[in-house]
Amino acid sequence: MTAHDHGQNSSRAWQALTTDYEQARAREDSLDRLVEWPAERTMLGDVTGRSILDLGCGNGGKLAELVLEGAAASAGVDIAGNFIASPPPGAELIQGDLSEPDALPELSGRTFDRILFLQSFGYAKDPVRTLRSARALLNQDGFILLTRTQPLRYAVERAEQNGTTVGEEYFARADYTYRPSWNEQIPLTKRTYTMSDLLNVFSAAGLWIESADEPHLDAETARRYPHKQAWMNKYLGILIFKLRPVAPL
Repeated sequence: MTAHDHGQNSSRAWQALTTDYEQARAREDSLDRLVEWPAERTMLGDVTGRSILDLGCGNGGKLAELVLEGAAASAGVDIAGNFIASPPPGAELIQGDLSEPDALPELSGRTFDRILFLQSFGYAKDPVRTLRSARALLNQDGFILLTRTQPLRYAVERAEQNGTTVGEEYFARADYTYRPSWNEQIPLTKRTYTMSDLLNVFSAAGLWIESADEPHLDAETARRYPHKQAWMNKYLGILIFKLRPVAPL
């Protein structure tokens, strides 16, 4: 299966899963609320007067939050189009494919200070092409904030599923199909990847890593939600990258 096919299949599944995901994310004990969004928000920094493009924005709630915090005219793109009912002025929500953002007519002629891929990058049909397209939409001194699931998580899950070892599954190239906890009726199939795969994609797209983070629960939150700490201990969570364009030679 090609990268294009993977992207199409994942996008179709996401259109069916988006409502369930947003409901799960809103739960008091969701890892997005407890650890991921706080860490993403910290790395994003002060957004006052900054224009933001959120690619794979889900219902647009995070973009709306950033606009309410002072971000300038911003946009969110999601293929499902199941957006919040009343986005604040300055938050434009666009139904479309994140794979080629510079080809979306609503973004024609626009550039942004911050571009976000918050757990959405895996839905890109061609990862390098998508990052190059996003890079073309960056203002000078802008950066891309991108998060991805720890590749070891999928290796651990597949090892349990197949009765193999983490090392075998980490380097395996077979597709991985699983049923997300927020809707076990709809399977998701994803390409597997290693850390070197991810770093090589960034390099091929002309980006360098300014900083990275592997967020985890603080001690108090871990005490309050021991089941979430147990999950993090086993599957590690996500990686966050701040990416900037390589200076032209």
